[in-house]
Amino acid sequence: MPAELVVIVVVIVLSLILIVTVTVICMGRRKRNSGARQILPEDSAYGASYPILNGHTTIQDFIEMTTSGSGSSGLPLLVQRSIARQIQLVEVIGKGRFGEVWRGRWRGENVAVKIFSSREECSWFREAEIYQTIMLRHENILGFIAADNKDNGTWTQLWLVTDYHENGSLFDFLTARCVDPDTMLEMAYSIATGLAHLHMDIVGTRGKPAIAHRDLKSKNILVKSNLTCCIGDLGLAVRHNVITDTVDIPSTHRVGTKRYMAPEVLDESINVHQFDSFKRADVYALGLVLWEIARRCNVDGSYDEYQLPFYDVVQPDPTIEEMRKVVCVDQQRPCIPSRWIACDTLHAISKVMKECWYQHPAARLSALRIKKTLANLR
Repeated sequence: MPAELVVIVVVIVLSLILIVTVTVICMGRRKRNSGARQILPEDSAYGASYPILNGHTTIQDFIEMTTSGSGSSGLPLLVQRSIARQIQLVEVIGKGRFGEVWRGRWRGENVAVKIFSSREECSWFREAEIYQTIMLRHENILGFIAADNKDNGTWTQLWLVTDYHENGSLFDFLTARCVDPDTMLEMAYSIATGLAHLHMDIVGTRGKPAIAHRDLKSKNILVKSNLTCCIGDLGLAVRHNVITDTVDIPSTHRVGTKRYMAPEVLDESINVHQFDSFKRADVYALGLVLWEIARRCNVDGSYDEYQLPFYDVVQPDPTIEEMRKVVCVDQQRPCIPSRWIACDTLHAISKVMKECWYQHPAARLSALRIKKTLANLR
């Protein structure tokens, strides 16, 4: 065979081998890409269920996604992270022992971003965990949107993203404004409703455990645009395990606010192994919050300046010992102004608050009973 013919045959064979090899490689890549498309959030059933990742969803839309269907406990972590990474921080609106609260913007909407310092990682994790408890979402509980830990190269920022309420906390609102009797009742009723929902256990395979707040106060309650309220800051909350009848106390060094501590918390006689003990301590604090609101109730031009409970008997940042003497030893409670007796609504709500702050915990009303009593006054 002539040498030229051998060369031609070799070239043809090598060309065929190259063509087959390239074809096999291309088909393999296409197949792998086709498989990969099945797990990409934007293209999968996951993405279809959560179109927030596609850029056309409002906050209200995805809140409805988390509440539609039985027992939802919040958006998947990937979606939460996607939201958090798109938020622009605008201004600081609050500071606390945990860190700062910012007003942020997400696709043109306001959100609140609670940024924890790195040493408060336990508090951040606990609060995010509690907010994502199955069936917790309620109009009188601050709406949870996302949690994320963002590493900026120097330190880790721990974000908790929630609904934004421009009226701020109940403390801020009452400091600046008075309320009429109807608004006072609506505020009180909405707080009692939120607390009753926290305290209630919903039985079932996808049920909600009962939760006690442990740090209820006017600074941890937000005022919505319609002047009803919602309860926030669940970082100290405890949940009741019905099956084992135990309480999951968080592993954090934080304690509640001393001014609002119930007598049994101050003198350490509280039974921390019985869940009802924590609910009763919440109700005591609720009574103090009702007193704060009632002081700012304007009836025929008459109202009191805003003050914190026990403002007249302890210093601005009281110690445990000071509060123990006032509340446990002297058994003092906030003063009920005489003008409240002349107004039926104020008189009725003063009776409720007195039944919230009994010295003996078992004598106090339940949150559900308070909710029903206030409903009858509306």
